[in-house]
Amino acid sequence: MTFVPFELGRWQSAWENRVRINLSESGVHPLTVEGLLALSGGDAGALARLLLGYSQSNGTDELRAAIAALYPGATENQVLVTVGSAEANFVACWALIEPGDQVAVQVPTYMQTWGLAQNFGARVATFALHADRNWEPDPDEVRRAIPPGTKLVVVTNPNNPTGHILSREARALIVELARAAGSWLLADEVYQGAERNGQTTPSFWGSYQRVLVSNGLSKAYGLPGLRVGWVVGPGDLIERLWRRHDYTVIGPTPMSDFLGREALHVREKILARTRGILNQNYPVMNAWLKRFGGLFEWRDPEAGAICFVRYRHTADAVELVERIRARHSILLVPGEHFGVPGHLRLGFGNEPAELERALGELEQPFREMTRD
Repeated sequence: MTFVPFELGRWQSAWENRVRINLSESGVHPLTVEGLLALSGGDAGALARLLLGYSQSNGTDELRAAIAALYPGATENQVLVTVGSAEANFVACWALIEPGDQVAVQVPTYMQTWGLAQNFGARVATFALHADRNWEPDPDEVRRAIPPGTKLVVVTNPNNPTGHILSREARALIVELARAAGSWLLADEVYQGAERNGQTTPSFWGSYQRVLVSNGLSKAYGLPGLRVGWVVGPGDLIERLWRRHDYTVIGPTPMSDFLGREALHVREKILARTRGILNQNYPVMNAWLKRFGGLFEWRDPEAGAICFVRYRHTADAVELVERIRARHSILLVPGEHFGVPGHLRLGFGNEPAELERALGELEQPFREMTRD
């Protein structure tokens, strides 16, 4: 079996900390430990006095209870704390997928689960979000992708890279087809809470008894360095995922668990900060894109610090972003990393001055494209 590499993960891990300005990120400028504790009123001394031993491997009871409270009817025994939502998705796929299984994946997406499903031996069908439908899926494509016997359906909502939030009708159709097929439904909701209009995206939680929800503190919370993620689901399946978690990272660090509890204690304050950054910065990105006339085509993202842009030019996106990285030390993401050539994902969650500086420097290479 040929291994499917995770191109986006490798691109970012290779370069995001080695460039001057990172516009490849999909979250907002991160909080400092000091900033988080100032928001929460937490005790910095208590953090300093933490023993650097093993923490509870599935997350402390207090952290799991705080996460469970976000999902009506859930208990702490239905929560597994993971090292980021990436590990949550990994252990879910590992537990559920066997060679030969049929898996349906919404695309474009963060391609981790698409690659994992193939690496675990699944046959993968996709259903697309279409730009000409304002990034809604075609119902007939969804039906074809989720026939009876499908083992797992994977959605990312709000979506990465488009920033789109599925309509109520699309969510209902996906749940209806998953239920009819007897599928598990894995909903990656890591951008929930990063909506520009301030209205929290409804969770898939509670829509069907075979739903798993992954999430974490990286994107909407601006705390990616904590590496706190989670997966919520039926208690017996969470136990199966925990057994796999024993083989991966064992557990979160005591510092991450402590600061994760602090973050959830002031969740609304943190999400207000995030939405403030998005609403301050997106008009800057939007105005910059408009300056190039007809070079770019895009739709306003509803959530996340990301704008998925189609460009009208023959340039290969992978070569384009590599040239920009090498010449300007600014990191972008090519659409090929989402299976969509001719597109770029532009992050706009940076500090405002840095964002404006980066866009100013990018003026030249994109002006050159308009003259070709």
